[in-house]
Amino acid sequence: MKRQTFLALLFGSLAFTSTVFAQKPQRVLDPQNMREGENIEYCVTHKKHAALLQNPDYVKGLAIAEAEYNEVAKKGDAQKGTIYTIPVVFHVLHINGVENISDDQILNALAILNRDYRKQNADTANVHPDFQGMPADIEVEFRLATIAPNGQCFNGITRTFSPLSYDGSDGGNQVDAIVAGNNVYNGQWPGNKYLNIFVCGEIGGAAGYTYKPSNWGATSMQNGIWILHDYVGAIGTGSVGASRALTHEVGHWLNLDHTWGGNNNPGNTTSCSTDDNVQDTPNCIGVTACLLNSNTCDSDNNYWGFNIRDNVENYMDYSYCSKMYTEGQRTRMRAALQVSSTGRANVISASNLAAVGAAGVPYLCKADFGADKTTVCAGNEIQFSDQSYNAVTGWSWVITPATGWSFASGSSASSENPKVIFNTAGMYNVQLTATDGTNSDSEDKVGFITVLGTPLSLPYWEGFEDYTTLSNIPNWSIYNAPVNNTFTLESNFGHSGTKCARLNNFGQAASNIDELTSTNIDLSGIDQTTGSVTLSFRYAYRKRTSSDYEFLKVFITGNCGENWAQRKTLGGNQLSNQVSSSSWAPTSQADWVTIHMTNVTNNYFTDNFRMRFKFEGEGGNNFFLDDINLYSGNPSNELVVGLSQNEFADLSVFPNPTDGDLYLQFTSSTGGAAQLHITDLSGKIISNYPLQLQPGTNLVITETNQLAGGSYLLTLVVNGVQTTRTFVVR
Repeated sequence: MKRQTFLALLFGSLAFTSTVFAQKPQRVLDPQNMREGENIEYCVTHKKHAALLQNPDYVKGLAIAEAEYNEVAKKGDAQKGTIYTIPVVFHVLHINGVENISDDQILNALAILNRDYRKQNADTANVHPDFQGMPADIEVEFRLATIAPNGQCFNGITRTFSPLSYDGSDGGNQVDAIVAGNNVYNGQWPGNKYLNIFVCGEIGGAAGYTYKPSNWGATSMQNGIWILHDYVGAIGTGSVGASRALTHEVGHWLNLDHTWGGNNNPGNTTSCSTDDNVQDTPNCIGVTACLLNSNTCDSDNNYWGFNIRDNVENYMDYSYCSKMYTEGQRTRMRAALQVSSTGRANVISASNLAAVGAAGVPYLCKADFGADKTTVCAGNEIQFSDQSYNAVTGWSWVITPATGWSFASGSSASSENPKVIFNTAGMYNVQLTATDGTNSDSEDKVGFITVLGTPLSLPYWEGFEDYTTLSNIPNWSIYNAPVNNTFTLESNFGHSGTKCARLNNFGQAASNIDELTSTNIDLSGIDQTTGSVTLSFRYAYRKRTSSDYEFLKVFITGNCGENWAQRKTLGGNQLSNQVSSSSWAPTSQADWVTIHMTNVTNNYFTDNFRMRFKFEGEGGNNFFLDDINLYSGNPSNELVVGLSQNEFADLSVFPNPTDGDLYLQFTSSTGGAAQLHITDLSGKIISNYPLQLQPGTNLVITETNQLAGGSYLLTLVVNGVQTTRTFVVR
């Protein structure tokens, strides 16, 4: 547009004070600011700017930046033909949901940015005939930074677990959460060194926003871009229709207004009197759909008196068919990158690119890998994924022990992302050695894969009585996110017996996820037509305040964890309507609640059934779990146990620890065949002994001379039901 008034060089660096962010936007959305078919505001950059104009310090900083920009603009693009590189860091703020997008989705978004800013998108050839030949190559490229502010090598992506991912009322709070809790470097990532992109689940009702350049807070980390996870890239949670949102926000970050001017009011006829400070973008009121024949303003007639069509396909409009920038926009963005007071000039400087690891050819600085799952049943397949950074050309995988597994068809030790089939129960170490052809690095993960052993039989009861700790026990695995208080063993009380599982939730920060997941249990013997299974358990819990809303969720799987189904949810007052303002623990059986679940349907009558108890804490009070009971038939308020618990008495193992013979003594009310297993802590069977029990006292003596020093499990199996004791060999 024609006006040369410098309106923008704003930004919002935001080393802002809390009073600025106290002006939190209401969740009353502006329908005029939404694209057709969407239920969020596409961009609120100019609304953020309008709020900041109430801050005198910001206004002063804006004037300084404006003056420098005007001086740069007078000189023209002295660097024309030079490609500017912008180092980028994606900060993913998540609670382990869909917002925790994959590295691949982020790389896809980066590729789209580079494609759009280098005019490599094929659709530029299909712009409206009125704009043929006008799409511009901005000659700006984006590269992931590979060196954190503390000098640590990383892959250009940080991840932070925080409930603030879904509370966008204050973007500054979201950034503070990233600073305090990300997995790479807990400190500031200066905005004059990195383009910080904050990927969240909710950002105040918008798809994206940023702050245009200003000298006020130019070094602040908040000199970045906020964007919803599903507007990042075109894969994963993203989509082609939403994939240009980041292109749009980077345009703002590089000092562009919307094509209709410096406001968030597309479609408003008064926009014909506003301006975007770009000469070759026709005056318009903006669109929220792909209206290629839009021609809304008569204030942009050409020399012959013909009204110029709107540039609907411009990235700075709201259309679903954006595909171009103009030469005028190119000039404006490149000038913004030469302004020192805003920090933009330092971002692209050669010295900064070297300091943040965005100069030259990427190299390997760290080997790393992941897997789609780390606990499986025998015969299951695991997909490994190379996560080394930042350049890899070769891979070498080593899995130990060397037996009990095999590479799936098409995979090998030199595959980038191999698939491996594990056939034998036990724990496996995994090592990856990666190379870029010159540099090499190895990553070792001890006990990374757990393959479960022989399934347990029904009825199954877990009262936690046989354990001295919940760490590395054979029948349960523990998950804790973020890493803070986790499920532990309470040894002083329980509903039945003197022990239970305890989660010290009192006093923790909000948004904690803690899980107990069982080993595999055999339900295949239940009749598919007439049979039924009940899952019962008991819990004790109090709120900390009446407004607490925490959840207990129960999941089940019939295929060892390939897929999980949520079968029970207790939340808020349903979990408990009682309040204790101090750290609480049950003092009688009346404090416990019994739950019976009868929705373990015949889909789950397999030999690889597992269950998971998930507690989602929000700063409430302590939680206790006991008497997990899985059995055939209808619900029972009495524990349903097998012979091993029901008909044995005085079962003991001695001496414990031992350096010789081990004695197992018990009283049995019946006789018959039985089996005695010795296994390691992973469930791998070391020895088998067939037994013939007699009514009355039984004494079984086993040798341990062949066992290395350490902890083992002694399991007595009668009629498919088993009882386990832990013992230690010196």
